[in-house]
Amino acid sequence: MASSHIILPPDDDDEEQRRLEEEEDEDPWARSGPPPAAPEHAVKAALPFSATCVRISRDSYPNLRALRNASSVSLADAAYVKISEGDFGYVLDDVPHLVDHLPDAPTYPNPLQDHPAYSTVKQYFVNEDDTVPQKVVVQKNSRRGVHFRRAGPHQKVYFESDEVKACIVTCGGLCPGLNTVIRELVCGLAHMYNVSKIYGIQNGYKGFYSSNYLTLTPKSVDDIHKRGGTVLGTSRGGHDTKKIVDNIQDRGINQVYIIGGDGTQKGAYEIFKEIRKRGLKVSVAGIPKTIDNDIAIIDKSFGFDTAVEEAQRAIDSAHVEACSAENGIGLVKLMGRYSGFIAMYATLASRDVDCCLIPESPFYMDGEGGLLQYVERRLKENKHMVIVVAEGAGQDLIAKSLSTSEQQDASGNKLLLDIGLWLTHKIKDHFKSKKIEMTIKYIDPTYMIRAIPSNASDNVYCTLLAHSAIHGAMAGYSFTVGNVNGRHAYIPFYRVTSTRNKVKITDRMWARLLSSTNQPSFLSQKDIDEAKENDRTANKPPLPTGLSHHVANSFDQSASSSSNSQI
Repeated sequence: MASSHIILPPDDDDEEQRRLEEEEDEDPWARSGPPPAAPEHAVKAALPFSATCVRISRDSYPNLRALRNASSVSLADAAYVKISEGDFGYVLDDVPHLVDHLPDAPTYPNPLQDHPAYSTVKQYFVNEDDTVPQKVVVQKNSRRGVHFRRAGPHQKVYFESDEVKACIVTCGGLCPGLNTVIRELVCGLAHMYNVSKIYGIQNGYKGFYSSNYLTLTPKSVDDIHKRGGTVLGTSRGGHDTKKIVDNIQDRGINQVYIIGGDGTQKGAYEIFKEIRKRGLKVSVAGIPKTIDNDIAIIDKSFGFDTAVEEAQRAIDSAHVEACSAENGIGLVKLMGRYSGFIAMYATLASRDVDCCLIPESPFYMDGEGGLLQYVERRLKENKHMVIVVAEGAGQDLIAKSLSTSEQQDASGNKLLLDIGLWLTHKIKDHFKSKKIEMTIKYIDPTYMIRAIPSNASDNVYCTLLAHSAIHGAMAGYSFTVGNVNGRHAYIPFYRVTSTRNKVKITDRMWARLLSSTNQPSFLSQKDIDEAKENDRTANKPPLPTGLSHHVANSFDQSASSSSNSQI
């Protein structure tokens, strides 16, 4: 299959940039002809697989400012974007490789080929051309769309076992499965690739330069998967790219495994860029972690199944409390800063919930069709009620009533006001004003949910993620690993950090929830129109500059069906 490989250069010439910006009113594609072909030796240097390579010069950017405004990928970032185009609208959104900046890096036979555990596995190594589609539901005339590189072991690796010095760091909030991922990274490196130098970075990113490294062995991590939290400790913030890479360079680390959410993956991307800028032989592997399941592209994040399962226990308790009192209400607040997946799935699984409120779906309290009217009607019908609310829901309502200013934590996340406590007082005041007796029990299991060990399905998922990360790092790639349509894939950092996965309230899954709870949607026509527009653009990636019209169309079509499928 013929394909083209686009390598986008950084813009270092300020004078040239100003000249391009003066042409702001021109059509961005009007003067962009076919890019000049790169010399043959450049193709070999830039690609770890077979493809036709073209290098896009700055002459291909006739409208720099317009393109930059249309995309959050700057020209500096575009240097790390690798897009390959094939037949029938096929596009590979590839991940960086060591040979992109170290073209003479030697390769070695993969030690797995002599491993007794894998001797009976048929075609254990992945093919260099294996890719995973972002969109799997297609029509007969659809373009093939955007693909990602398939995860798995390669026949050739770029590190010898005795030269590997790997480090593992966990950042951000807690999540079920963190210790399982740490365990499987250590055991996978040791047992599959005979790596003996593995270190733990303590207390998040700042541990790179403020703490001693912790030596990790299969024996020392043998039973940590049975515990919640992270044995390495974690923290928010503390990211100083230059200090971190200085430490990596000084200690001779050549594989960095970073476990954390979208903010942590942004940090991993900055670390990778600084490593490449210095020309270091280091692979950076990100393993996305978020209990909210709001990482873009991937099917789900590890720990999510455990969180939903534990959330049901809180809902069951709320239901018992509500049923045991006259006009009883059980109110449960679950995690979900920007995305209400835990609340939605726990509600669907429970079937005891009468109302579910999430950040993606606006609601209002007073007046015809408001939440308070619905609560009153539900109590008249059933004599009890269970409400589930995600922590990020209704923040605009609280802010208006309390006149508070927005604050952020060390990771840059908005500090949320307690929607559960606010709703409790609002509901109490409403029924008191109407002289109706009621009892409301507010349950906040947030920290109980995120601090427990992962369940069986999440343990298996954590193992597969860890092993896929190891295989990719040994093969010389830098990436975020995740499940895309049931297949593990290597995803470029910029794709998982440029947007956030959210519940689509115009999707059938949200309709199923409304049908289950019999709650009103609380949406005006304006809200519905805005939701449709947000869904249309939510998963559209920040397109790198200089892409052909066909490639851009493939990205648009793949974005129309999120990989985080809400069936």
